[in-house]
Amino acid sequence: MKKITTAIIGYGNIGKGVYEAVTTSPDMEIAGVVIRDKTTAKEKGVPEGLKIVENIDALGKVDVAFLCIPSRSVPAVAAELLAKGINTVDSYDIHGDIYDVQQRLVKSAKAGNAVAIIAAGWDPGTDSVLRCLLEAAAPKGLTYTNFGPGMSMGHTVTVKAIEGVKRALSMTIPLGTGLHRRMVYVELFDKNNEEKVATAIKNDPTFINDETHVVVVEDIDALQDKGHGVYMVRKGVSGTTDNQIFEFTMKINNPALTAQVMVSCGRATMRQVPGCYTMIEVPPVDLLAGGREAIVRRLV
Repeated sequence: MKKITTAIIGYGNIGKGVYEAVTTSPDMEIAGVVIRDKTTAKEKGVPEGLKIVENIDALGKVDVAFLCIPSRSVPAVAAELLAKGINTVDSYDIHGDIYDVQQRLVKSAKAGNAVAIIAAGWDPGTDSVLRCLLEAAAPKGLTYTNFGPGMSMGHTVTVKAIEGVKRALSMTIPLGTGLHRRMVYVELFDKNNEEKVATAIKNDPTFINDETHVVVVEDIDALQDKGHGVYMVRKGVSGTTDNQIFEFTMKINNPALTAQVMVSCGRATMRQVPGCYTMIEVPPVDLLAGGREAIVRRLV
């Protein structure tokens, strides 16, 4: 069986998780890691012996590139790779922009005869698939997705990009019925900028719709915990029958799960026609290694 050749773009918590997930996948191999500055590879924890380049062209033929980069960088990087004919998978998590970015990437994907799967994580991602299935089971009703308590990687990356912030941690605290409090902990370059930084965080589109508290701390490492979770509830109607109640809960390591879902989607890119997809548009069977017949016999 010819293995799917992959590359990792960026190497932080998600990149590390992707490396671990690919190396344990029977149908994949890693060509290398793409980092803008190769001299930072050791500092980032890139495994010894793994090829490190500053441009993906130096890796030769790559089937799938995993974009382990901030969401705001995804559209431009994905478009460039898709135009080269390289499939892409990302964990883009700015919910309100996903459809618009998808439509932009459709053009690049078709032009390069490639496939992109956007927003491939656990939320958006597998949780989106669950919400879709629950709505199919009870078309009328309400679904509440309650996150945490835990570290939000997307929110943390957003805070790190704000001027004056040295290091950051954004925690999501569930309030119920899909409402959340954001507890943002920051180390500052200059403590005199506390008010300015707090205002910038609270007014950022990522935070503006949530109750947000900013706390200045001395050491982010003392607070770090990559655990997260979700509690999802749907109360709805099946046909004319009321009070159909569905509950789903999980407690997970955030970057590890996000990375594993991305890698499964990398496999799925090899089984789609050119275009850009969200996870609810991808057949679940395409996420799994092995032949379709064996998977259907085992799971259906």
